Amino acid sequence: MSVASLLQNRNFIGLVLANTVLGAAFPIQLVLGGLSGLQLAPDAALATLPSSVQTLAALIAAGPLSLLMGRLGRPAGFALGALLTLVGALVATLALLNQSFVWLCIAHFLMGAGWSAFQFFRFAAGEVVDTTLRPVAISLMLSSLLVAALVGPQIFVVAKDALAPIPFAGAYLAVAALSVVGLLPLGLVKMPRPVQLSKRTPTSVSASLAALRCGSVQRAVAVAAVAQGVMVFLMIPTPIAMIACGFDETSASDVIRWHIVAMFAPSFFTGFVVQRLGAQPVAMVGLATIAVAAAAAALGITAVHFYGALIILGLGWNFSFIGATTLLAEAVSDVDKSAIQGANDTIIALVSTVCAFVAGWVVTSLGWTVLAVVSGMLVLSVLAALILRPGRVQTV
Repeated sequence: MSVASLLQNRNFIGLVLANTVLGAAFPIQLVLGGLSGLQLAPDAALATLPSSVQTLAALIAAGPLSLLMGRLGRPAGFALGALLTLVGALVATLALLNQSFVWLCIAHFLMGAGWSAFQFFRFAAGEVVDTTLRPVAISLMLSSLLVAALVGPQIFVVAKDALAPIPFAGAYLAVAALSVVGLLPLGLVKMPRPVQLSKRTPTSVSASLAALRCGSVQRAVAVAAVAQGVMVFLMIPTPIAMIACGFDETSASDVIRWHIVAMFAPSFFTGFVVQRLGAQPVAMVGLATIAVAAAAAALGITAVHFYGALIILGLGWNFSFIGATTLLAEAVSDVDKSAIQGANDTIIALVSTVCAFVAGWVVTSLGWTVLAVVSGMLVLSVLAALILRPGRVQTV
């Protein structure tokens, strides 16, 4: 299968379109979590709690959603994710109208569960193409979120005052609309329902844990979890830190926009780099780039520092995450994938949840510079451990 035939693959195109539309809600939620939290939270230290609860939902939902897709198929899981996002966005709108911080957290929990379903688009991309094009398909799937990176923040700017004088309520309604429109391209996707390949198809936590003993799986999970966790640790408090430094909401949204552009724009070529150099070297380079981003963030609090650090952070995440996803896809058989992918995303969500909860306290109590230094130390320590423990890919 050539790249040209990949672009003619109806299943792949349908998945890409759905991921693009549904993913446009991602940057809106990122900005809204912190700013709406800051508006309604009883204490400034709790401002990132909605975003933290959102990552907690991903932790809880990842495993069950993966197993659900293993039984009913990918489209059913993605449709459920869109429904959860729709309900969450509507609840968030009501929370703002009623000035309820508790309901805002509940809303972000629902949207986080929905976003957890969308994380499996990257695995679905690798399942509808030939194995030789798997890294390219995964990479191009993530590149589709570049549109989301460009459009999402602009939707936030246009919609945030649509229900004035209630700030941000209109942006949540925009998220609800995107979740409905994103369902339409899934009609193009005709992936067959999963076949029970073996009686040993894992449906339990113990099966997932057994598979995680494989060195290749452990390396893939470690890289993805660290990349995602540190990215969350630096990204979620960025709007709050910028406002504390005198920047306005539009500037904060623009920094997030370019951060997400950097997360997904390299995906147009990252897959080809992985094909040539291998997934593990690309993933390791990604971690090193994230360490550079942390150093840039620690050097100052000007606009250049915020933009530079978040853009470099996005680049590092892209290399690490695509490399780790490809590593996992290469190491796992079709029989075991639903359990192992669920365990993988659960661990990623666990690390992200801890980082999200801690980030709010660190940035408000210890400051942005300390947050950046801690981020760099975390990445470098894990990178050193992975370098000292090299290994080759083995299929579970």
